[in-house]
Amino acid sequence: MRVGLFIPCYIDQYFPRVAIATLQLLEKMGVKIVYPKNQTCCGQPMGNSGFEHLATGCSELFIEKFANFDYIVAPSGSCVLHIKDHLISSVERAPALEISNKIYELTAFLTDVLNLKELNASFPHKVGFHQSCHGQRGLHLSQMNELLASHFSKPHHLLNMVKGIDIVALDRTDEYCSFGGTFCITEETVSIKMRKDRFLDHLEHKVEFITGVDLSCLMHLEGILKRQSSTVKIIHIAEILNSQKKY
Repeated sequence: MRVGLFIPCYIDQYFPRVAIATLQLLEKMGVKIVYPKNQTCCGQPMGNSGFEHLATGCSELFIEKFANFDYIVAPSGSCVLHIKDHLISSVERAPALEISNKIYELTAFLTDVLNLKELNASFPHKVGFHQSCHGQRGLHLSQMNELLASHFSKPHHLLNMVKGIDIVALDRTDEYCSFGGTFCITEETVSIKMRKDRFLDHLEHKVEFITGVDLSCLMHLEGILKRQSSTVKIIHIAEILNSQKKY
C-alpha cells in the first residue's frame, strides 16, 4: 500500500506538529507514506467564497501530485470533503473521480481501510471532543443525533483505545463551532455568540483539552480560549492517538 500524505496549508503554516504526528502515527501502523513536494492548498477557501473557478490551478496540481497513490490521507475533514465533492466540478471528470474515491480523512482511513483494533497510545487527561460539521455531515464520521439511527463515531472508536484518557460527555455534542470559513467574518456577531456557547459546554465540564478532526474548528475555538485566558488547550486527534506522554 502506497499512501500520499496531504497536509493542508494552514496545518503546514501554523500547526506543523499535527503533520508530524500524522506521519508518525501512520508509520507506526506500517503504512508506506510519501509526502509529495510542492503540494499546495486544496482550493477550499476560493470555493467557499463563491470563486471555485479560481481554484482550477489548485485542483490540477492536486491531481498531478496525488494521482499515482493507492490512497491519499489528510488530517483535515473539511479539506478532504472539498476534494471529494468539488474537485470534480473544476477539472476533467475521470481523474477527479479517481482522486475523490481514494482520499480519506485520517480517522476514516484508520478505521475503514486499516481496520485498526488496538493502539499503543497514552493520554491521561480529561478531553472534550468537538464534532466538526464537515466530518460528521459530509464525511459521515459519526451519526447525527437528530436521526433515529444507530450511534457510531469513528473518532471516538479510536480515542477509546487510548490509555488513561477521560472523554467527557458534552451536553450538545453536535453543536456548530461557528467558524464556517468566511461565516465568522461575514456574520461576526452570530459567530461569536455561537463560539461562546460551544466553548462554555467544554468549560462547564472542566475539560483540559478540546480535540477534533478539523484544526480549522479547533483554531477558531482557540481564539476564545486565549481571549478568556483559559487553561483549556486545543489538540488535534492525531496528536492524542500518537501520544505517549502526559501534557
